Amino acid sequence: MDEAQMGWIGAIVIGGIAGWLAEIITRTNMGVIANVILGVIGAALAGWLFGKLGIQIGGPNWLGYLVSGIVGACLLIFATRMFYPNRWGP
Repeated sequence: MDEAQMGWIGAIVIGGIAGWLAEIITRTNMGVIANVILGVIGAALAGWLFGKLGIQIGGPNWLGYLVSGIVGACLLIFATRMFYPNRWGP
């Protein structure tokens, strides 16, 4: 039962880094708040998706949250570009 948990501050910091890296990867121009939001929501989305697919990334530590945050934020940015092509242009 001693599973590693990330607090709110850690989730915001890691989410911000994940969103920023996703911003660089997808060549978008977003703000700090959008980076944090996309990183945190993206980590939750990718964690759920990876769980459904049976994929494990690094366990429940900050690196696993970072990788899933980057993947999830990139997926959210690509989905946004599909429905709103001019939202976050290159």
